[in-house]
Amino acid sequence: MATDTEHAHDAAHADEHAEHWSDFQYVKLAILLAVVTGVEVLLSYIKDDMGGFFLPILLILMAFKFMAVVLYFMHLRFDNRMFSILFYMGLFLAIGVYLVALFTFRFFSA
Repeated sequence: MATDTEHAHDAAHADEHAEHWSDFQYVKLAILLAVVTGVEVLLSYIKDDMGGFFLPILLILMAFKFMAVVLYFMHLRFDNRMFSILFYMGLFLAIGVYLVALFTFRFFSA
């Protein structure tokens, strides 16, 4: 005979698996990430025509890809919230360091 604790554990375990994606959903996300990567490569060829919009667009696309990979392929969406917070902190730190490096080399004044 199962105890209440075992029933609660089984219910929580069933809820956890109900949220996970199917293989087809992961394939669709992988295709979307490939398209976004293609857009980034395309932007690198037409960057002279874009002016000051080039870098912000690339940073937004980079942040989208980072979050998609971390949340779904690394399954942080289904893990403890603290892990997600640590990854977001890493994202903002990386962007900050990149921007400081660009300002140091006077990228924006050229």
